[in-house]
Amino acid sequence: MNEHLTHEPAKSPVAVHHPQPLDLYAPVPSPTAAPYGERQPVVWVPDAYGRMVPMPKHLAPAPVQPMEPRDLTPVPLLDPLAQRFMGAGLGGGALAAGVGYGVGEVVNAAAGISGGALMWAAVVLVALRAPRALGGGKGSTVNIRRAVFKRNRFHG
Repeated sequence: MNEHLTHEPAKSPVAVHHPQPLDLYAPVPSPTAAPYGERQPVVWVPDAYGRMVPMPKHLAPAPVQPMEPRDLTPVPLLDPLAQRFMGAGLGGGALAAGVGYGVGEVVNAAAGISGGALMWAAVVLVALRAPRALGGGKGSTVNIRRAVFKRNRFHG
Protein backbone atom coordinates (compact mmCIF):
# COMPACT_ATOMS: atom_id res chain seq x y z
CA MET A 1 0.00 0.00 0.00
CA ASN A 2 2.91 2.39 0.66
CA GLU A 3 4.17 1.61 -2.77
CA HIS A 4 1.15 3.29 -4.37
CA LEU A 5 1.50 6.49 -2.32
CA THR A 6 5.01 7.33 -3.46
CA HIS A 7 5.32 9.96 -6.12
CA GLU A 8 7.72 9.59 -8.96
CA PRO A 9 9.34 12.68 -10.50
CA ALA A 10 8.22 13.83 -13.96
CA LYS A 11 10.12 12.40 -16.90
CA SER A 12 10.09 15.67 -18.95
CA PRO A 13 13.30 17.58 -19.71
CA VAL A 14 13.79 20.39 -17.15
CA ALA A 15 16.60 22.92 -17.41
CA VAL A 16 18.28 23.15 -14.03
CA HIS A 17 21.02 25.64 -13.39
CA HIS A 18 24.12 24.06 -11.91
CA PRO A 19 26.68 26.69 -10.98
CA GLN A 20 30.28 25.96 -11.81
CA PRO A 21 32.46 24.97 -8.90
CA LEU A 22 34.74 27.70 -7.65
CA ASP A 23 37.74 25.46 -7.00
CA LEU A 24 39.61 27.30 -9.69
CA TYR A 25 39.45 30.49 -7.57
CA ALA A 26 40.23 28.90 -4.24
CA PRO A 27 43.06 30.71 -2.51
CA VAL A 28 46.37 28.95 -2.93
CA PRO A 29 49.67 29.81 -1.37
CA SER A 30 51.43 32.33 -3.55
CA PRO A 31 54.69 31.32 -5.14
CA THR A 32 57.70 32.65 -3.37
CA ALA A 33 59.31 34.14 -6.49
CA ALA A 34 56.32 36.08 -7.93
CA PRO A 35 57.42 39.48 -9.24
CA TYR A 36 55.63 42.43 -7.62
CA GLY A 37 54.71 44.13 -10.92
CA GLU A 38 52.77 41.13 -12.23
CA ARG A 39 50.69 40.61 -9.10
CA GLN A 40 47.41 42.53 -8.82
CA PRO A 41 45.50 42.91 -5.58
CA VAL A 42 42.49 40.62 -5.32
CA VAL A 43 39.39 41.26 -3.23
CA TRP A 44 36.64 38.84 -2.29
CA VAL A 45 33.06 39.92 -3.13
CA PRO A 46 29.76 38.04 -2.76
CA ASP A 47 28.24 36.56 -5.90
CA ALA A 48 24.54 36.07 -6.75
CA TYR A 49 24.35 33.00 -4.50
CA GLY A 50 25.95 34.63 -1.50
CA ARG A 51 29.33 32.88 -1.92
CA MET A 52 32.52 34.89 -1.78
CA VAL A 53 34.43 35.00 -5.07
CA PRO A 54 37.77 36.62 -5.83
CA MET A 55 37.91 39.63 -8.14
CA PRO A 56 40.71 41.97 -9.16
CA LYS A 57 40.53 45.06 -7.03
CA HIS A 58 40.33 47.48 -9.96
CA LEU A 59 37.21 45.67 -11.27
CA ALA A 60 35.42 45.39 -7.93
CA PRO A 61 32.36 47.59 -7.34
CA ALA A 62 32.69 50.52 -5.01
CA PRO A 63 31.90 49.68 -1.40
CA VAL A 64 28.48 50.72 -0.17
CA GLN A 65 28.73 53.74 2.08
CA PRO A 66 26.61 53.71 5.23
CA MET A 67 23.71 56.16 5.14
CA GLU A 68 23.68 59.07 7.53
CA PRO A 69 21.04 58.86 10.24
CA ARG A 70 17.89 60.82 9.46
CA ASP A 71 16.88 63.85 11.46
CA LEU A 72 13.65 62.84 13.18
CA THR A 73 12.99 66.07 15.06
CA PRO A 74 9.37 67.23 14.62
CA VAL A 75 8.78 70.01 12.13
CA PRO A 76 5.95 72.58 12.13
CA LEU A 77 2.74 71.58 10.38
CA LEU A 78 3.07 74.45 7.90
CA ASP A 79 6.33 75.87 6.67
CA PRO A 80 6.99 79.35 8.13
CA LEU A 81 7.49 80.76 4.64
CA ALA A 82 4.19 79.24 3.55
CA GLN A 83 2.55 80.78 6.61
CA ARG A 84 3.90 84.20 5.61
CA PHE A 85 2.63 83.79 2.06
CA MET A 86 -0.77 82.68 3.32
CA GLY A 87 -0.96 85.61 5.74
CA ALA A 88 0.00 88.05 3.00
CA GLY A 89 -2.66 86.56 0.74
CA LEU A 90 -5.35 86.80 3.41
CA GLY A 91 -4.28 90.32 4.39
CA GLY A 92 -4.15 91.45 0.78
CA GLY A 93 -7.59 89.97 0.15
CA ALA A 94 -9.02 91.72 3.21
CA LEU A 95 -7.41 95.00 2.10
CA ALA A 96 -8.84 94.64 -1.39
CA ALA A 97 -12.28 93.82 0.01
CA GLY A 98 -12.17 96.86 2.30
CA VAL A 99 -11.01 99.19 -0.46
CA GLY A 100 -13.66 97.80 -2.80
CA TYR A 101 -16.36 98.28 -0.17
CA GLY A 102 -15.22 101.86 0.51
CA VAL A 103 -15.13 102.74 -3.18
CA GLY A 104 -18.60 101.25 -3.56
CA GLU A 105 -19.92 103.38 -0.72
CA VAL A 106 -18.43 106.55 -2.24
CA VAL A 107 -19.91 105.74 -5.66
CA ASN A 108 -23.30 105.01 -4.09
CA ALA A 109 -23.18 108.29 -2.19
CA ALA A 110 -22.36 110.20 -5.39
CA ALA A 111 -25.22 108.47 -7.18
CA GLY A 112 -27.54 109.33 -4.29
CA ILE A 113 -26.54 112.98 -4.36
CA SER A 114 -27.12 113.25 -8.08
CA GLY A 115 -30.42 111.41 -8.01
CA GLY A 116 -32.05 112.30 -4.72
CA ALA A 117 -30.42 115.14 -2.85
CA LEU A 118 -30.00 117.42 -5.87
CA MET A 119 -33.63 116.86 -6.80
CA TRP A 120 -34.75 117.85 -3.31
CA ALA A 121 -32.50 120.92 -3.39
CA ALA A 122 -34.14 121.98 -6.69
CA VAL A 123 -37.63 121.48 -5.18
CA VAL A 124 -36.70 123.64 -2.17
CA LEU A 125 -35.36 126.44 -4.41
CA VAL A 126 -38.50 126.40 -6.54
CA ALA A 127 -40.67 126.46 -3.40
CA LEU A 128 -38.78 129.50 -2.05
CA ARG A 129 -39.21 131.42 -5.30
CA ALA A 130 -42.82 130.39 -5.91
CA PRO A 131 -44.51 133.11 -3.71
CA ARG A 132 -42.68 135.87 -5.57
CA ALA A 133 -43.65 134.44 -8.91
CA LEU A 134 -47.34 134.15 -7.95
CA GLY A 135 -47.58 137.67 -6.57
CA GLY A 136 -48.12 136.84 -2.95
CA GLY A 137 -45.74 137.43 -0.08
CA LYS A 138 -42.91 139.89 -0.33
CA GLY A 139 -42.71 140.06 -4.07
CA SER A 140 -41.35 143.16 -5.84
CA THR A 141 -43.86 145.66 -7.26
CA VAL A 142 -43.53 146.79 -10.82
CA ASN A 143 -45.36 150.02 -11.86
CA ILE A 144 -46.01 150.41 -15.52
CA ARG A 145 -46.80 153.95 -16.67
CA ARG A 146 -48.04 154.59 -20.10
CA ALA A 147 -48.10 158.09 -21.43
CA VAL A 148 -49.77 159.01 -24.68
CA PHE A 149 -49.13 162.41 -26.30
CA LYS A 150 -51.27 163.42 -29.28
CA ARG A 151 -50.20 166.42 -31.26
CA ASN A 152 -52.04 167.65 -34.18
CA ARG A 153 -50.05 169.74 -36.57
CA PHE A 154 -51.37 171.16 -39.70
CA HIS A 155 -48.87 172.46 -42.17
CA GLY A 156 -50.81 174.41 -44.52
